Amino acid sequence: MNTLTDRYLAATLRSVPTQRRDEIATELRASIEDMIDDRTGGGADPTVAEREVLTELGNPDELAARYADRRLQLIGPTYYLVWLRLLKLLLSFIPALVGTIFAIVKVAEGSGFGAIGPGIVIALQVAVQITFWLTLTFAIIERSQTTVDLPGWTVDQLPDAPAHRGIPLADTVASVIMLVLTIAYLPFQHYQSWVRGTDGENIPLLDPALWSFWLPALIVVLAASAVLEIVKYRIARWTWTLFGIRALLSLAFAVPLMWLALSDRLLNPALAERLSWLADADNRNVLGATIAVGAAAVAVWDLIDTALKTRRQTA
Repeated sequence: MNTLTDRYLAATLRSVPTQRRDEIATELRASIEDMIDDRTGGGADPTVAEREVLTELGNPDELAARYADRRLQLIGPTYYLVWLRLLKLLLSFIPALVGTIFAIVKVAEGSGFGAIGPGIVIALQVAVQITFWLTLTFAIIERSQTTVDLPGWTVDQLPDAPAHRGIPLADTVASVIMLVLTIAYLPFQHYQSWVRGTDGENIPLLDPALWSFWLPALIVVLAASAVLEIVKYRIARWTWTLFGIRALLSLAFAVPLMWLALSDRLLNPALAERLSWLADADNRNVLGATIAVGAAAVAVWDLIDTALKTRRQTA
């Protein structure tokens, strides 16, 4: 015979331990028949009663798991929160650290900006590996039924209630990172540029003569801007004093940059040896004007945006 009950028993028994199959088959078949008899005794059709009983018993795989006392989740509630907390901690810094170290090594080998892509790929691979091995470890612990003495929860573990801040931490971190990268790039481009001479020597993008004053001065302005971002976050809002300092720093960076670009003192004259279009004075003037207009637009937009934020947060 190949009744619904026979099919249900077969689907259930395939997932239970072999040594218990006969016992479970006898017990389950008797239970199903009793439930069907209860329904047919009330006048139900046997075929309909059988279908209703099996539907009530539910998925045979779930029933088999209950008979075998087997969990149907990879990591159960006992260890889930510990797994999640540890996973978040490891993913918060290890992939970025490994990816950054890999990119730095590649840059040192002469890959330049080409090291960014492989660095990101390495970071993603590390994240996948961390997730896999940590999950596998906790799954093994869960199924081995090893008793792990986990510390109990106490009220001392409650985090501080988040304070309302007008300055998000993510914005501050992003701004500081961009400023630090800009500071780092100024000396970096002097030794590792994407432009090479005929004999393979490095050609800096910016005029090396600027290191006598302008580039160190701009680095000081950028460093002061990074400090301002941290101070702003600590205060938790914009004030008109901070706005004034921000305006001075923005002008202290944008004005010299515009003047250097418009006076053809920003870019390295040696670039014309490799980039023929820079040998034309008109092309250099257009490029300088473009850089100046871009710097002015960024500075004006930043000042307007900061002024609006300051007005809202001081109202």
